[in-house]
Amino acid sequence: MGAPTVRTKTAHRPVAATNPDEESRETGPEVTQTRTHTRTLVQRMRAPRRPRIWFEIALIAVSYWTYSLIRNAVPEQRDSALRNADWIWDAERAIGLGFEHSVNHAMNGVTWLIVSMNYYYATLHFVVTIGVLVWLYRWQPGRYAASRLVIFATTGTALLGYYLYPLAPPRLMPDAGFIDTVQVHETWGSMASGNLADMSNQYAAMPSMHIGWSVWCGIMIATLAAPLWVRVLGVLYPLTTLFVIVATANHFWLDAVGGLICLSFGFAVTRLWYGRLPAQMPSQVALGTAA
Repeated sequence: MGAPTVRTKTAHRPVAATNPDEESRETGPEVTQTRTHTRTLVQRMRAPRRPRIWFEIALIAVSYWTYSLIRNAVPEQRDSALRNADWIWDAERAIGLGFEHSVNHAMNGVTWLIVSMNYYYATLHFVVTIGVLVWLYRWQPGRYAASRLVIFATTGTALLGYYLYPLAPPRLMPDAGFIDTVQVHETWGSMASGNLADMSNQYAAMPSMHIGWSVWCGIMIATLAAPLWVRVLGVLYPLTTLFVIVATANHFWLDAVGGLICLSFGFAVTRLWYGRLPAQMPSQVALGTAA
């Protein structure tokens, strides 16, 4: 007969005591109500809403005025801007992609084409962007706010680029041989050429918002428009803009890369805030949900 088995009663381990006051503060009704109110407020701010025309016009006008004011208030650091331009031009040629000079001279030899490009550069940058915003407002109201946030965040990021990296456009490089097509053909349009030069910061070429805005337009049109031919135009618009900014010697192609980086940040901000991209938002919103 073996030794008797002795059972020992395992004591229940008490849970670490919690300070009642702390627990009350963490789970009290006031805190719960505040957290619920905060979550509700954030959800309401993120929810698709029908935009109000007066608010949007005022917002866009004030935002563009602020953008122009800040952009043109950046010190025109001519020496730094020219050094940076020389570095970019040398880097592009070192990798065998310094094609801006050849394109600029070739297009300048076709007068009707380069003149058209001068007017394209001066006008469509604003006309198409505003047109896409109006289209989204009218026919895609559920996606309007998210799409607008993309372009606002993109443009705000570009202002940092203008401040941190002053850059002369190719046409202002004295020894590189580029042609300022606006001056040569005496066309209206460039705020950085001729009599209008003093009204604009001439050394804010990096990043290119002609590319940032045109690619934004292209993405909105290509992903949200219904007719195939309209979607095709959406794809062609930023590609044409890239050709124009190079042909008129207003930008290096690397400036376009900078514009794409800013646009990527704009989409990232929108994705973070709304939890989805503009194309993933509902196109319409219920009546009575105006912003």
